[in-house]
Formats: sequence, structure tokens, C-alpha cells
Amino acid sequence: MKSFTAGKNEEGVRLSRFVQSVTQNLPTSLLYKSFRNKRIKVNGKKATPDTRLSDGDLIELYINDEFFPVSIPKKDTKAPKAVPLPQIVYEDDNILLLYKPARRLCHSDRTGDLSLVEQLQFYLYQKGEYTPDVENTFAPAVCNRLDRGTEGLVIAAKNYQALRDMNTIIREDLVHKEYYTITCGIPPKGRHTAWLRHHEKNNKVEVRAKEWEGAKEIITDITVEKARPPFALCRIGLITGRTHQIRAHLAFLNAPVLGDVKYGSKKMNEKYQKKTQELCAVSLSFGDIPSENTLCYLSGKSFCLEHPSILQRFEEL
Repeated sequence: MKSFTAGKNEEGVRLSRFVQSVTQNLPTSLLYKSFRNKRIKVNGKKATPDTRLSDGDLIELYINDEFFPVSIPKKDTKAPKAVPLPQIVYEDDNILLLYKPARRLCHSDRTGDLSLVEQLQFYLYQKGEYTPDVENTFAPAVCNRLDRGTEGLVIAAKNYQALRDMNTIIREDLVHKEYYTITCGIPPKGRHTAWLRHHEKNNKVEVRAKEWEGAKEIITDITVEKARPPFALCRIGLITGRTHQIRAHLAFLNAPVLGDVKYGSKKMNEKYQKKTQELCAVSLSFGDIPSENTLCYLSGKSFCLEHPSILQRFEEL
């Protein structure tokens, strides 16, 4: 038998999700059989898979030891690796808005390069707001991601409830994102609709004017802030948020993003020695968030990146 005490970051977590997070290689069939046979208890009583945990609950799992990690059954019990601290645009008790530089990863990958999540976790560890060895299942995380080559604002959550509620806000399209970009050519202004299909094999998307099999509708707002042929500085509003939408849609409109090695102009990129796409997430605006959401205090608020360096880079072209 293994026992766990739920912390504040397990508040509201579904019991079945909790059990899956602290076990390994546990078949789903055996998980639900353990519930039926009263081998999973909360505060000494039979519990169901959809039981929601509360801070301080005692969870007892009468499950064979082979389905638990050999070491202490907690994740990331070591202190986060010391890394440079992130640039913080906004912070409260639940969320942060962080600046992600171009070429910085949002999440760690096999390259071992520094990620924004590592910076976030080390920052909160230093502040005493994140202690890995007392957490059962939660680690501070980013709620949205930007492509590696894109710079700008990223939302991060300090606790589980904030992560869950921010994910709901994003899923229900209650946050509006705007970007600055430098294009090769001057795109047509206004709202543009097209159809996009993602090809997993080469991680590229294809855009066409009309609906086609497997494609999803994309809607992109374009405002030309400054035109200085052959370049334009544009503000982009995302009505839909598909993979590589801005870059692929602008390329489809014959005004690719400068520096974009996947959808851009190889000739222009080489001429101006650009290897990173000129694309920056500059603002986030929250809509009318329902009162039952713990982050409803963000309703109607907007956050902007002050003095984004992309503006200076445009002037220098």
C-alpha cells in the first residue's frame, strides 16, 4: 500500500488522474478494477474515479508495488536546475506573463537547450513558491506556446487551479493575441479566411483558398502599420489559432515573414542575413471570463510588451 497527502495543487484534481500520475504502467482496466474492489480510498473511505480531491486528503492505494516507481513516488523531487531568470511582464498569485526570446524553447526537448519552463520553475523555487519535494503531481507550467523562432508573451501558471482555469480560458477563445511581424512584400489588409492542413511527416502546413479534405478554417486579421518596400511592418490578430497559421497564411498571401526558413523567401533571408523569423507576440487581451473561473479578475484586461525590439529591427532594414 502507498499513501499520499493531497496538497493545494491537488485541490479539485480528479482522483483517477491523480492515481495515474503517481503510478507507472498501470493498465486502465486495472485502475478501474481497483476502484470497484475498494482498493483506492480517500480519508479511509471508498472513492470513485471522479472524486475531486481537497487539500489535506489522505489517498491510500492498495495497488501492487510493481506499478509504482522504484524511487520516491513523486515527480521532480530535486531542486530545479539553476538557470537565468525569465523576463517577467506581469505577475500575481496565480499566473505570470513571461517574455520568451526568439530561439528559446517553451518546453525542454532532446537537445538539452534552455527552456522557458526551466526558467519559470527555478524562479518560483527561489521565491519559495515551488517546492518540488512536497508536490505529488504538479509543476509550474506554461499555458500556451510559441514556436521556437517566435518571440513574445507567454502565459504561465503557478498552481494547478490556475493552469486548469487558464486552459479553459484559452480553449473557449477568451484570450485574444496580437503579433508584430515584418513581411517581405506588403500583404492585403483586413480579415482573411483560408483553409489549412497540417502534414505531420514534415511538420509543415499547407494553405488553400477553399475548403478541402482534412483542412481547418483559418481566420487572420492584418493591419499594415508601416510600408517601406520591399518590407512592411504588420500587426496580426489571430481569430483562429492553428499550427504555423501566421507564417503560412502570410506566405499564401505572397507576403512571407522575413527570416522564416520554412515558409519564407530564401532569397530575401540570405540577402538580409536573417535566420530567425521576424514575429513577436506583443499583446494579450482577455474577454468576459465567467465568474466561476478563479481567473475572472482578468476579464477585460490587456497586457502589452513594451518597446518590442522588432520595431527597431524594422527601422534598421
